[in-house]
Amino acid sequence: MNRHPNADWESIKKRLVSNPIKLTAIKSMEETGGEPDVVEHNPTTGEYTFFDCSAESPKGRRSLCYDHDALNARKEYKPQNSAMNMAAEMGVKILSQEQYHQLQLLGTFDTKTSSWLETSRDIRALGGAIFGDWRYGKVFIYHNGAESYYAARGFRAYLTV
Repeated sequence: MNRHPNADWESIKKRLVSNPIKLTAIKSMEETGGEPDVVEHNPTTGEYTFFDCSAESPKGRRSLCYDHDALNARKEYKPQNSAMNMAAEMGVKILSQEQYHQLQLLGTFDTKTSSWLETSRDIRALGGAIFGDWRYGKVFIYHNGAESYYAARGFRAYLTV
């Protein structure tokens, strides 16, 4: 409740219930361990934005490479899926660098894990992808080969309703 003391929960509920596809996406965020929460309200459009607010990268979305191309590029020991594929299947999007920094203003996240972040085409074209975490009291944005995957790296999602 400290993130949104003046939230109009009836309006939020009404927007979710009136949009079953987005309600299903929020349910997917919850079921995979994301702990979705309202982080922003646009008074002009009436839209609410939800971010994954779990302390660590959602447990049900870890051990994934970055995208479909990276998944196809692996010759052996392929992960079960990619972060971008799974996000699309869930009906959500992966946080950008800017959104990740915004999230870290709400609390301390990813102190033991890391999260893939939306990666620009120029970095992807070179085979890389970016991820973020919180270490030493700071947000760090790093790079890795997009085909890499680790048990402690997942992805954080957002959804606007």
